[in-house]
Amino acid sequence: MRFDERFIEELKARLRPSDIIGRTVKLKRQGREFVGLSPFSKEKSPSFFVNDDKGFFHDFSSGKHGDVITFLQETERLSFVEAVSRLAGEAGMQLPAEDPQAAEREQKRQGLADWMDLAQKWFAANLRRNVGKAAREYLEKRGLPEDQWERFGLGYAPNDREGLKQALVQRGARPGDLVEAGLLIAPEGGGQPYDRFRDRLIFPILDARGRIVSFGGRAMNPDDRAKYLNGPETSLFHKGATLYGLPEARRIMGAESRGEQGIIVVEGYMDVIACHRAGLPAVSPMGTALTEEQMAVLWRVSSEPVLSFDGDAAGLRAAYRSIERALPLLKSGKSFRFALLEGGQDPDDILRDRGAPALRQAMAETRSFAEVLFRREVEAEPLDTPERKAGLKGRLRQAANAVQDKDLAEQYRRDLFDRFDALFPRQPQRPQQLGGRPGPGGRWRGPPPLQGQTAEGAQAMQALFRSVEPIAAALAHGALDDPERLDDHMEAVARYGFGDPALDGLAQEMVRLRFSGRTLDSAALRRHLAQSGHDAMLREVEKAAAKSGAPFLATDKPLGEARTRWSQAFDALTRAAALDEALASAKSEAHKAFDTSAFALVKAERDALRRAIKTGTIWEDSASS
Repeated sequence: MRFDERFIEELKARLRPSDIIGRTVKLKRQGREFVGLSPFSKEKSPSFFVNDDKGFFHDFSSGKHGDVITFLQETERLSFVEAVSRLAGEAGMQLPAEDPQAAEREQKRQGLADWMDLAQKWFAANLRRNVGKAAREYLEKRGLPEDQWERFGLGYAPNDREGLKQALVQRGARPGDLVEAGLLIAPEGGGQPYDRFRDRLIFPILDARGRIVSFGGRAMNPDDRAKYLNGPETSLFHKGATLYGLPEARRIMGAESRGEQGIIVVEGYMDVIACHRAGLPAVSPMGTALTEEQMAVLWRVSSEPVLSFDGDAAGLRAAYRSIERALPLLKSGKSFRFALLEGGQDPDDILRDRGAPALRQAMAETRSFAEVLFRREVEAEPLDTPERKAGLKGRLRQAANAVQDKDLAEQYRRDLFDRFDALFPRQPQRPQQLGGRPGPGGRWRGPPPLQGQTAEGAQAMQALFRSVEPIAAALAHGALDDPERLDDHMEAVARYGFGDPALDGLAQEMVRLRFSGRTLDSAALRRHLAQSGHDAMLREVEKAAAKSGAPFLATDKPLGEARTRWSQAFDALTRAAALDEALASAKSEAHKAFDTSAFALVKAERDALRRAIKTGTIWEDSASS
C-alpha cells in the first residue's frame, strides 16, 4: 500500500510523539523536550530525547533518530505500512483506498508547489524594482526595514492583469495549472485567465513544513474594495487548517532564549511580523475566526496558546467568539490564555511606538480562559436584581457544561462559582466568621481555601478582607521587575515573604523558582505565576504598588541604585519582622526572665520601624543610609 505525503503529514500532525513513545519509555519533561532512558541500549543516565514541536526523537546513546513511525518500526519491528496503519487507527484516520492515481496526484501537487516558489521569487524581485516604489514606501512607513523583507518573503504584485502569468508561462507553466494553484483567476463566462493579485504587497503563506501554499495581498490602492486578499482553497491550500507564520513561530519557540514562550495568535500579517521581530512566536488565522482544525494545530505546538485582541469593545467581542468555539474542545493541557491590548493598539503599533520590550511585556500580561469567560457572562446584562444574578449563575453553569471533558467541566463549575461568590458575598462578615486566622502583628491572613477552590478563587475571596499593603506590594513588584534582587535575600524572603501575609504564596513560589535554577526574566516569571494561580494577586500587587511611592520602582533610576534602595527597604521590613518574633518570644513562658529594659528597647526599635514602614518615611531613611 502507498501513502501520499499529505496523508503521512496529517497523521503525524494529529499525534504527539511524547504520547506514543511515552507508552514504551518513561519520559520526564525537561524544558521544551522530554527525556528518558534509551529503549535501544542499556544506560543509567537518560540520553533519549523527544521533541513534540519538531516531531522527532533522538537517542544519543545509539545515534537513532526519527519520528513516531520510525519509533514503532525500530521498537516493535513493524513494517512501514503496519506502523502507519496502527497510528492511523489511534488518530481516527481512515486508511486511503488503493488508488493507482495517487502518485500521479502527488506529482501534480509538487508541480504546483514549484510554480508557487517561482511566483514568490517574481513578487520579491518586483518589490525592489521601480514598479514596487509605493510598496517600499508603505513598508518604510510601517517601520519594516529592508533587511527584513527577505526574512518574511515579502514581494509586490504590479497592477498588471498578466504580469505573473506571462512570467511563469515563459518558464513553461500552463495557465490551467496556475489557476489550480490559485495564482490566476479563470473568468466564469470564459476568456483568458488573469492574475489574481494586482497592485498588492504580497505575503507568502507557508504550511507547517515551510512550503509556500498560497499568498496574501494587501491593497496599495486605498479605494480597493478588499483591503486584504488571500488565495482560494486549492489542492495545496486549506485555509481552515493553515496558520500564517507557523514555521517561523516554531523556530522562535525552539530557540533557547525563548524556550518558555507559548505561541500567540494575532489578527494580521503585519502583527505576526511585528511579534516575530520582537522574538515572540506568533501566527494569524488570516482574517477569520479560529477553526477547530487551527486550534488542534496550536495545541500541538503549545498547551496554552495566547489569543491576542485589542482591549476595546470589538476586540472583546472577538475574544468572546473564540471562547464560544473553544469551550467544547478544552481538555487538561489544552486551553488558551488572553492578551487584551489596551489603548486601541495592535502589536505592530506597539512595536513601532514603544519597541520590542514593550511588546513582549504586553503579550506577557495574560488572563486565564476562565477569567475572560467569567467576564463575558458578567457583562452580558446588568446585575442589579436577584433575577439577573440568578441568570448569571445559570449562564455560568451552562458554560461549564459546554466543556465536554467531564473532569474539566467540574473544575470549571467550581472556579466560576467561586468567582460568583467573590463578586456577590452573601453578607459582610468578620474574618473570624469566614475562617480567617491572625498572622504577625494581628493581621488576618484570610480564610483557608474552600474544598476544591482554586488558588485564584481563594485570592479573590481574600480580597474581601483588605487590599495588599502598598509597601509590601512595592517590594513584591520590585522583585517581579528584577528577579535577581531575590538572590541576596532568599532565606529572608522564604521566612518573612514581603511583609504582608497575603503575598506569602507569591513569595514562596518565587523563592522556589530561584532555588530550582530556572533563570526566568521578568516577563517569563509573571507568566509562570499567572499560570500557577496567582493571576489575581499579581493585579492586586500592581495596583497597590502604584500607591506606595517606592523610589526603586521609578523607571528613570539606574539599575544598581534601584537594587540598593530595594535591598535597604527589604532589610528594614525583615528587621521589623524579626523584632516582632523576638518580642513574641520574650512574652512566652520560656522567657520569663527576659530583661524588661531590653524588652522596652527592642519594642521601641520595632515600633519606630513599623511607623516608618506605615508612613512611607522608610523610603527617606533608605535614601540616607
